[in-house]
Amino acid sequence: MRNLDTALLRAFLTVAETGSMTRAAHQLNLTQAAVSLQVKRLEDALGQPLFERAPRGLVLLPPGERLLPQARRLLLLNDEIWTSMTAPAFEGELRLGVPHDIVPIFMPGVLRRFDQAWPRVQLSLVCKNSPDLLQLLDDGRLDLTLTTLQAPPPGAETLMEDRLVWVGALGGKAHLREPLPVSLGHPTCAFRPSIMAALDRAGRAWRSCCDTGEMQALVATIEADLGVGAMLRCALTPTLDVLDARHNLPELPRFSIILHEPPGGATPLARELARHLREGIRPRLVEAA
Repeated sequence: MRNLDTALLRAFLTVAETGSMTRAAHQLNLTQAAVSLQVKRLEDALGQPLFERAPRGLVLLPPGERLLPQARRLLLLNDEIWTSMTAPAFEGELRLGVPHDIVPIFMPGVLRRFDQAWPRVQLSLVCKNSPDLLQLLDDGRLDLTLTTLQAPPPGAETLMEDRLVWVGALGGKAHLREPLPVSLGHPTCAFRPSIMAALDRAGRAWRSCCDTGEMQALVATIEADLGVGAMLRCALTPTLDVLDARHNLPELPRFSIILHEPPGGATPLARELARHLREGIRPRLVEAA
């Protein structure tokens, strides 16, 4: 029987996600030579090369692309087994803050895996805009929170970057109207200042057609072709079209999905939830870049 070395798979996965032996070595707390040797040992064991060098870094060859999702699953199972056998028997309550727009993308899988690992923990989800979630965290009313901001504040951790894009109804004409009708969201929405600034710089006259923080209401006005809106590319649904300069709309900035701990630090139970959030969100980093 042949057994795969999980240390070699972890080195392969980290190189694949960072595109660099140097960055992978930094994340793994190893030397670049050690990471390179681990990848070479894995390639020798499998009998085929996994990477090739490109102008922008290392890229996966077809065998590496086949291995990538399987390596993720195997390492996730390895880490779950290790945690379940060595971690304390967690129980209690946790309050997690998540912005409305990324809940349907990431949370079902993360929450399901966390509940399977720690069934005696009661996890409550609080959905608000990013500035409101940060205030709740500072007030001690959340144990952890995710936000969608342009840059992480000191002490916070970026899990994923993605571009903010304009969206409209399939085959819609709202982008042709003057002034442009825009579903801006609640006044505390983190995207709102960037949307307004981009339109003002482009000299595009606009008016608000929806000021609620509820995602269902925002999406409904866009799907009905009452206006256009903006959301992270990873949050797109099949019912919406991406709009750009061809539709006389200005480019929007990139935002990050950021993990925040309370000012006094996270509890051991919250750190375990943070690990599940990293595993559930970071694997999409390469796909969304």
